[in-house]
Amino acid sequence: MTVCCCDSAFKQKSMSMGNLEMHLFMPVGILTNGVLYHTTFQIYSCLLDSFTRCFKSNPPEPWNWNIYLFPLWCLGVVVRYGLLFPLRVLVLTIGWIIFLSCYFPVHFLLKGHDKLRKKLERGLVELICSFFVASWTGVVKYHGPRPSIRPKQIFVANHTSMIDFVVLEQMTAFAVIMQKHPGWVGLLQSTILESLGCIWFNRSESKDREIVARKLREHVHGADNNPLLVFPEGTCVNNHYTVMFKKGAFELGCTVCPIAIKYNKIFVDAFWNSRKQSFTTHLLQLMTSWAVVCDVWYLEPQNLKPGETPIEFAERVRDIISVRAGLKKVPWDGYLKYSRPSPKHRERKQQSFAESVLRRLEER
Repeated sequence: MTVCCCDSAFKQKSMSMGNLEMHLFMPVGILTNGVLYHTTFQIYSCLLDSFTRCFKSNPPEPWNWNIYLFPLWCLGVVVRYGLLFPLRVLVLTIGWIIFLSCYFPVHFLLKGHDKLRKKLERGLVELICSFFVASWTGVVKYHGPRPSIRPKQIFVANHTSMIDFVVLEQMTAFAVIMQKHPGWVGLLQSTILESLGCIWFNRSESKDREIVARKLREHVHGADNNPLLVFPEGTCVNNHYTVMFKKGAFELGCTVCPIAIKYNKIFVDAFWNSRKQSFTTHLLQLMTSWAVVCDVWYLEPQNLKPGETPIEFAERVRDIISVRAGLKKVPWDGYLKYSRPSPKHRERKQQSFAESVLRRLEER
């Protein structure tokens, strides 16, 4: 059971909880006796559980609820699945044919001309990412100057889905730090994306942290390396919140360039809940929607201030991104997502605990 005791959560009385809420806001004299007072805080905080909210999908409210709207909804389904989806598959297939027919000759035949080869590979990766965005009918608006290749700089962005990388990559061929994935995504990582200087890690391998830290330092000091992109939250968050940024990207002694990404959920929720769906299923969801709409802001570069720790620097950059994208900050480490108990188990424990306390309160 996760216990999150915070005063701010307790003060949010707007959430209706029926009988339990009535007891929680009983006269203070009844609840201020030792353990019961603190237990009350814990129960209420657990029910608000802002950590869990960060990783929940928010399905749109149904609008096909009457005889007039239902036929329009059915027509929309036919158009999206019968017309748009086949066209998008065709676009993506053409994109892959063009990309593969150019990439492998460039990669293998220009090995003695590294500068030209890297330039062409960057352009081809940007091209295939543009085909991916087109396959979702992506409407992406970029704000601010396009990133350039400079030594001793690193780009950091909030993270909603693996498509964040695709959206950013179609404008600039970043080298990215990313979890190693299985299947066809892993194949792309170990072949095509490897040529960009991307760095892969495995959360379950503790030794990978030292290797990644060393590769990070080597990459950011290379003059000809692709710009390095990091998602310091370390996991996908549902684009309503930002969780704590890992400090690794902020202790390299280089300039940090924040990027804020905000998706408009009018047509589809771009959040990838990796616990509930594969990335292939996620892509199919995007390809059968009307469109993916988002804004990307390239924000003012930031440097470590005198006397500022890397953790404080990371929080300052998170503030900048959160304000620009309209996201709420929460004080959670995103890696807890991979170690916490299952939601059903936690909810059963919370319910059992709450009922037990209610019975004791009613007996009094």
